[in-house]
Amino acid sequence: MAFLLQDQNLIFTGALVLMLMIAVLEGVMILIGVGISDLLDNLLPDIDIDGPDGGASGGLTKVLGWLRFGEVPALILLVAFLVGFGVTGLLIQMFVESTLGLLLPGGLLALVVFFLALPQVRFVGNLLRRFAVGDETQAVGRNSFIGRVAIITIGKAEAGSPAEARFKDEYGTTHYVMVEPDESEIFNQGEKVLLVEELGVHFRVTRPTSQHLMENN
Repeated sequence: MAFLLQDQNLIFTGALVLMLMIAVLEGVMILIGVGISDLLDNLLPDIDIDGPDGGASGGLTKVLGWLRFGEVPALILLVAFLVGFGVTGLLIQMFVESTLGLLLPGGLLALVVFFLALPQVRFVGNLLRRFAVGDETQAVGRNSFIGRVAIITIGKAEAGSPAEARFKDEYGTTHYVMVEPDESEIFNQGEKVLLVEELGVHFRVTRPTSQHLMENN
């Protein structure tokens, strides 16, 4: 216990405590009929990550896609990050202390551990995506998404730079997918797009006509 409360380890211990708090709060919220996961997924699209020239947005969108954001509930990815960050940091500190008899500065080590935790998040995302555990986008066949009208929620969708889009199916289930248009089109956050073709992990989209909008209402 003393090891966990060392000043150099507090940032990693805090990540694990935060993870436990989220788990407990999620359990309580589910009992009253509202899950943190749903709240988080609804809040995240409101985050404006567009840079002045769209470059920062495109880079962040690619990172989020690499982490399987939009294919796996955001809360699961957050918990995976907190666990990976906390455990990795503490394990490194334990190894350093046992070999050198000291602890590394927590702030400096946290920068390294942050990047070490990201592949762990992707690993968890890949597992859940593959086995369809808690992944709403895999609950029905992805080919059934063709013809849906979605709204861009995060990023700017342009050729070579997918963005996240959201839509609801006929059962009221919200799905998040990565979308990319042809070179002739660009879609900003808040614009509606028509899913026309599945391209691996994302969908090719185009601008919907009024007929498509009526059919999806």
